[in-house]
Amino acid sequence: MSESDDHLLAVRLAEEAGRLLLEIRPEGGDAGDRRSNELLLRRLAELRPGDAVLSEEAEDDAARLRASRVWIIDPLDGTREYAEPPRSDWAVHVALAVDGLPVVGAVGLPGLGLVCSTAAPPELVGAHRTPGRLAVSRTRPPACTEQLVDRLGAELVPMGSAGAKAMAVLRGEADVYAHSGGQYEWDSCAPVAVAAAAGLHVSRLDGSELRYNQPDPWLPDLLICRPELAESVLEALRG
Repeated sequence: MSESDDHLLAVRLAEEAGRLLLEIRPEGGDAGDRRSNELLLRRLAELRPGDAVLSEEAEDDAARLRASRVWIIDPLDGTREYAEPPRSDWAVHVALAVDGLPVVGAVGLPGLGLVCSTAAPPELVGAHRTPGRLAVSRTRPPACTEQLVDRLGAELVPMGSAGAKAMAVLRGEADVYAHSGGQYEWDSCAPVAVAAAAGLHVSRLDGSELRYNQPDPWLPDLLICRPELAESVLEALRG
């Protein structure tokens, strides 16, 4: 089993789950969460039986804390948006953390027919001197949003899931994704892996490293942004 195989497997699983979710979308978000989770757990058990798994939709097994390799998955990120066709701002997250670091990731955006991944990270296009566009929740903007708007003049770009927001930065539709309201590891592990592989800045809001497969999988905050903006964004958040 090579590292490359893990990257390609993450893509394959995100694609499979995405196809299933599109097929069963008329059944609603609960069915999507459940059946996508069943598919991903079954495939990981078949293809990586020696690895641990942390999933939003499965009971947490403390055995993962003794494992070096842990797949961290969100079978349907953005259940609300998924349940509102034809919205496309929902995602499938498949990541592998090795010794706490997010080294493999795939973020499927089935509504757009895309999978962004560490298998083939996209090249960042252009450069931005100011964070003109800040990806935020369309229903619950976090507290740090007002800080960045006030100090940097950021323009808000509302959208749904965490994966959609992170990939909006990657795809050039936003410049910064900052979240201070707390998330679980499955909300950010795959997006962070993909963003880092593409050369984006990824960290906590204080600039410290993001670590995964922790005893409590709750992450208080997160920053993903273009690398040339990281210093100014972190300074604004410290003020």
